[in-house]
Amino acid sequence: MRSLARKSVLPLTFVVTVAAAVVGYATEETHWDNTGGGGRSSFGKSGEAGQDPQDQDPAATAPADDGSAYTPRRTEQNARVGAVFEKDDTGDHFCTASVVQSPGRNMLITAAHCAFDSDGKTPVNDLVFAPDYRNGDEPTGLWKVRKVVLDNRWAESSDEDLDVAFLVLDKKKGKQIQDVLGGNTLGIDRGYHNEVKITGYPTSRETPISCQNRTTKFSNTQLRIRCTHFEGGTSGSPWLADYDPKSHTGTVIGVLGGHEGGGDEDDVSYAAYFDDDIAALYKRAQDED
Repeated sequence: MRSLARKSVLPLTFVVTVAAAVVGYATEETHWDNTGGGGRSSFGKSGEAGQDPQDQDPAATAPADDGSAYTPRRTEQNARVGAVFEKDDTGDHFCTASVVQSPGRNMLITAAHCAFDSDGKTPVNDLVFAPDYRNGDEPTGLWKVRKVVLDNRWAESSDEDLDVAFLVLDKKKGKQIQDVLGGNTLGIDRGYHNEVKITGYPTSRETPISCQNRTTKFSNTQLRIRCTHFEGGTSGSPWLADYDPKSHTGTVIGVLGGHEGGGDEDDVSYAAYFDDDIAALYKRAQDED
């Protein structure tokens, strides 16, 4: 369902204590209940160009945990999520990624199908990341992806249970991205029922959307959630649990992808269950950095 699909691009608790304050971010969020259609999809929820965004005015209350999409305000937590482009930001953003903690302080997590060229049978080598992207504004600029790390079995067979990739970034102005924005931890074997917040970038919009709800079990290897309007472009969106404002961290327990590339309905999404295979991939990404 939810990436752009460039050329048919196909998707512990390792607790590291890191706190990075990001100045100037609010704590409230804006409701969004746009009921219009979305962008086109190629594979899964990688996205293609669609209609113009239609944001609504801020609401007075915080969003309910009912699976309804809303436009999140700029906050420290939301700043770690961003839009993925190819080469630069002149084209459409087609996937979503977010910062996860790593020893190199330079790592993102997304769906494997966002970072693999199924025609060329090779990882995409020209991705860039725009954290907290909104209407062309990029508070910390574009970050170039230096290396894509995904499971070889994904490359060979597009195994939906391995629709996860780690992206290693170049430095920017002498700093790693985690030095600037902080990062979330990775959660392995967290079970099938978790309260999560999902934030992603539909290609049809120039601002992100968020949703809060409880995950359910789709299979032994897949999570499922009901969240409205997660259409093309939201592949790779982090499923964030247990955000702690004191330590400035949450735990990513999944990324939108997996079954049907994240799902073939905008209001129902999937994620590969983070098990030992994902833990091994995370370690490999660190070793290859």
